Amino acid sequence: ERQRAERDAAAQALRAEMGTHQDELRELTDSAHRDEVARARQVARIEQLQARAVEELGIDPDVLMEDYGPHQPIPFVAGPDHEGELPAPAPFVRDEQEKRLRKAERGLSALGRVNPLALEEFAALEERHAFLTEQLEDLKKSKRDLLDIVRSVDERVEQVFTEAFHDTAEQFEHVFQRLFPGGAGQLVLTDPGNMLTTGIEVEARPPGKKVKRLSLLSGGERSLVAVAILVAIFKARPSPFYIMDEVEAALDDTNLGRLITLFDELRSSSQLIVITHQKKTMEIADALYGVSMRGDGITTVVSQRIRDVAATA
Repeated sequence: ERQRAERDAAAQALRAEMGTHQDELRELTDSAHRDEVARARQVARIEQLQARAVEELGIDPDVLMEDYGPHQPIPFVAGPDHEGELPAPAPFVRDEQEKRLRKAERGLSALGRVNPLALEEFAALEERHAFLTEQLEDLKKSKRDLLDIVRSVDERVEQVFTEAFHDTAEQFEHVFQRLFPGGAGQLVLTDPGNMLTTGIEVEARPPGKKVKRLSLLSGGERSLVAVAILVAIFKARPSPFYIMDEVEAALDDTNLGRLITLFDELRSSSQLIVITHQKKTMEIADALYGVSMRGDGITTVVSQRIRDVAATA
């Protein structure tokens, strides 16, 4: 019994020692398995990096490790605001380089995806830009040509207007003397320095009056001044014929007689068509055209030649 108890105790100790060794074996097996898995992962990672180096950079992994491995010093990368000499290359520090890597990756992601058709699109945009630039130059040239034409037209208009104004102003003084004996009248420019935008003021002083403004004249005087301006324009720039509608309606007999004298002068070089109700004006006409009412109340068109124009000429 004693021997059996000793053997049982020894067997118990052996079982306990065997359990301890089994636990150690299991831990070692698990550790070895983890190491194998980690080694396989590292090998796959290395192979992936080697393939990436060849695909993206076109550099052999051995050459890449030799030229850019951790044993090589890291050169200083200057920013756009850096001035002066560059610092010496620094030793490789993984934490610092990982920070640079993350910063570079953020900058790369901010740039967006790479467009493989960028060169073709750039060529098309460059061609479009060249075309638009050429068109813009053509427009600018056309604008310069138009401005030159406008400038030439303005100069011509200014020249013609200046000549016409001076001739009209000179004729207006003579015609005003004929219609207002003893009076004085003239045409005045409001802005003589700029003939294209200047206005024209009419100064008229009938005999025996000191006023010059048209608003202070009577209705008949204003009408006669307006007729004087028309006749001055007719004399300064003659025309083959003139049409006047009731220009002498507000004139008295004396002023009407003076105006008829001017009509006779104009008739010597031009034809006049005068719409009027004044008998004196009708008396000097070569032919009359009008509407009359007969005794039965029916209106009829009447034309009557008073004198032979050819014989008169």
